[in-house]
Amino acid sequence: MAAAPGATRELRAALEGQARAMGFAGFGICAPEAVAAMGAGAALRGWLAEGLQGEMRWMADRADWRADAAALWPQANSVAMLAEPYPPAGDPLGALTRRDRGAISVYAQGRDYHDVVKRKLKALGRWLIDAAGGEIKVFVDTAPVMEKPLAEAAGLGWRGKHTNLVSRELGSWFFLGAIFTTLVLPRDARHADRCGACRRCLDICPTAAFPAPYTLDARRCISYLTIELKGPIPRAMRPLIGNRIYGCDDCLAVCPWNKFAGRAREMAYAPRAELRAPRLADLAALDDAAFREVFAGSPVKRIGRARFLRNVLTAIGNSGEPRLAASARARLDDPEPLVRGAAVWALSRLVPREALAAMARPDPDAAVAEEWRDALGSGLAF
Repeated sequence: MAAAPGATRELRAALEGQARAMGFAGFGICAPEAVAAMGAGAALRGWLAEGLQGEMRWMADRADWRADAAALWPQANSVAMLAEPYPPAGDPLGALTRRDRGAISVYAQGRDYHDVVKRKLKALGRWLIDAAGGEIKVFVDTAPVMEKPLAEAAGLGWRGKHTNLVSRELGSWFFLGAIFTTLVLPRDARHADRCGACRRCLDICPTAAFPAPYTLDARRCISYLTIELKGPIPRAMRPLIGNRIYGCDDCLAVCPWNKFAGRAREMAYAPRAELRAPRLADLAALDDAAFREVFAGSPVKRIGRARFLRNVLTAIGNSGEPRLAASARARLDDPEPLVRGAAVWALSRLVPREALAAMARPDPDAAVAEEWRDALGSGLAF
């Protein structure tokens, strides 16, 4: 038996009040069918057809669920979308000028948001069940759910030209979480686009990853290259990455709507001092045990030591600091081919060709051997 309209409005208001008491800064409700109704599913299929997802095969594996949230859990009648703010404490781009340091994306300088947000969503979901019954499922960026279109449909913000969600109250700095429920709750109105003629996020991109407004070519995105890409970073992209060793905040940081962003309420997102602008030399020296210890509880741990040191060595190669050559040379005998190859490239940017030739050694991995050939050309001889 369906609840009376007044009762559902009261429940919605109580749910929002509970969400805000838990620290969520944004709240809205939409229908599971919103993704398909907005055309976001069709846009996703077109994006995948162009191959703009790169190696992220998981984007295509469950595209039908992503394209239609109602197909993910047919029993769901409503989706509550929550926004969790994580605004930076200082200049999010400040580390980019420190050539001997690494720049880690703001969201990864504290605890892993997946764990923090999911814990809060489960608590809110339990409150909802206790208050009104029904069933729930919670999602935080780890399931085939298109959170951004759902959040737009729920009125939390709009999809900016950089393809991330923007809020008039929170700017660009917030995570999204979803509670699917079998309860029927009043829907919010979809948010209108407020980007206007602004294109700051497009123009600042170091790798020209936006072929058009509202379209991202992930294959050129630094977040993709430093996090999702498993193999060597394409040579043409390496010099453009600078000292960004995990993710990139450039397009988020320049959004003018950030002037309305407040301070983070969740202390778990407070940046750890050792991750705000870590020394590249220190990071390059990490073995597997030390890597896991330093990044325990951090999203960085998810990519593993080999990919992370690939990023660190790329930053060392871009540093223009000859004194960092010793850190790269120490990795020429690393057990991971991905690390050895990145070390060769870094050294090719920091030391004279004759000095690099003296360090050359045969390598059983074809990709590493190719790095040596690219660095030394026809002069390679073992």
